[in-house]
Amino acid sequence: MKKTFLCACLAIAAALAGCAGTDVGGLGANDSELEAPPVGIEDGGTQYLYSEITEEYFEAEIGHKVYFAVDQSAITEEIAFTLDRQAGWLLENPNYDALVEGHTDEQGTREYNLALGARRANSVRDYLIDKGIAGNRIRIVTYGKERPESLCSDEACWSANRRAVTVLTERIVI
Repeated sequence: MKKTFLCACLAIAAALAGCAGTDVGGLGANDSELEAPPVGIEDGGTQYLYSEITEEYFEAEIGHKVYFAVDQSAITEEIAFTLDRQAGWLLENPNYDALVEGHTDEQGTREYNLALGARRANSVRDYLIDKGIAGNRIRIVTYGKERPESLCSDEACWSANRRAVTVLTERIVI
């Protein structure tokens, strides 16, 4: 019985594999209506697959960082695009909360940059709340210029450091 079942499964798998590249009803193998291939990260030639319900997927496919202009905390169209994706993911995954980190470049005083980082984190938080995420699921922290992403004293580094980062945390329900 087990052998017959295994043979039947293998036959079905072989038949499906043979149909993978065919055009059915006008949909070719590369058309956007077909299911997307598995998502992965390559590391030294090895591909590691990850689920859509992981921090890795959120960072790589949704986008966990948004970048701001000098002395700005306003949500631009480009920032909104990423935050809309974050909000959609958070709505689909209620078992995750978010910590929004506000960061700045090295210019300005420590106090000014802590306040600017807080404004950036709050802007992201407020936007996500407006998109339907419960306020109790989003915390903020400001690091100001204390945790730079890039270390150098020119615009290339400064622009990389003017950011807000959404970090996922698993929701603990008591």
